[in-house]
Amino acid sequence: MTLPSFSVSFIESSLNTLLAFLNNSPVVLVILAFFLVWVTAWLPVAVISALFLNLKLQINKSLQPEQKIPLLVSLYLLAPVIIWGCHWLGFGSFADDGLITNISIFSSLFLGLGLGILGLVIVFTCQIWLGWCYLETSKLKSIPSILLSISLVALFVGGIEELVFRGFLLTTLEKDYSIWLAAIASSVIFAVLHLVWEQKETIPQLPGLWLMGMVLVVARLADSNNLGIAWGLHAGWIWAIATIDTAELITYTGKVSEWVTGKNKKPLAGVTGVFCVLMTGLILWWR
Repeated sequence: MTLPSFSVSFIESSLNTLLAFLNNSPVVLVILAFFLVWVTAWLPVAVISALFLNLKLQINKSLQPEQKIPLLVSLYLLAPVIIWGCHWLGFGSFADDGLITNISIFSSLFLGLGLGILGLVIVFTCQIWLGWCYLETSKLKSIPSILLSISLVALFVGGIEELVFRGFLLTTLEKDYSIWLAAIASSVIFAVLHLVWEQKETIPQLPGLWLMGMVLVVARLADSNNLGIAWGLHAGWIWAIATIDTAELITYTGKVSEWVTGKNKKPLAGVTGVFCVLMTGLILWWR
């Protein structure tokens, strides 16, 4: 069964009109359309996921990990599809967004992973040495059982967020703005959107999340405009923090303010975590 010729002509005409409108629109409008389409496409999937998994979501209450992960995975699985649709409409390509398909991306990925994990190891080692916290050595034996799942989640979440924020979003903003203005704007959006999942614990982290976004932009620039190092760095930070939290490896002594070690046990909400991110950025800038 084929569509009547007038229907084909109407679809082609409508599509050409849409493309012309978007191509002549400010990039801010394009980005708003991207997020609107992404969320609209995800909502039915989120509802089905919640019903299937019998998730009881309540307004003004934080999501538990078992509630958050299925919703986050379904949302993030749609992101590459929506970005591909933007590329099909003429807005660049995955290569333009920094996602290259040759083997070099893996060497950059492992470099970023190593740098991210090493930075946090140094930070927590210094805190233990200063007596600000101590390592629960009895909990180390639980790491092998959670290693694979946390590694997969870290690589997945880090990869999708880099593709969206340091990839498509940054590249699109650069069409109308300088690289650093685009970096500032994309990092603000990156930080603020973390409020969707958690408000109380995220608000103290907003400056740190913004700085993290800026450092990840530097990571892309240091990698010849590719996403490999940024992806690895992001995944390394997620992996280290998730492992520490899940295995309950660190106990704080309370000798210093939690604004030093991290409000609500979140490193990005404290001086030490922000310092770690800043030093990582300086190393990448030097590179």
